[in-house]
Amino acid sequence: MYAIIATGGKQYKVSEGDVIKVEKLGVEAGSAYTFDQVLVVSGDEVKVGDPTVAGATVEASVIEDGKAKKVIVYKYKRKTGYHKKQGHRQPYTKVKIEKINA
Repeated sequence: MYAIIATGGKQYKVSEGDVIKVEKLGVEAGSAYTFDQVLVVSGDEVKVGDPTVAGATVEASVIEDGKAKKVIVYKYKRKTGYHKKQGHRQPYTKVKIEKINA
């Protein structure tokens, strides 16, 4: 059984027991979180939402918060002496999918 959830402007295909990194949720580690934007649920038959499946939720437990690897943004314009180096680390929340309620 799997589900497709939407969070943080992205979509994730998840099954029970999966550990995924999503955009930062703002909840503390060790607590439970419920995803209510479930787009597709697959069990005995596939249920496709319009835009979400009514009454379907995905329960997850928060493992940790962190930051991804640094991405370097380098801007350069030739002949003018302009160059700018900037780094960015995107925050994330690691969650473990506990149960899919359809």
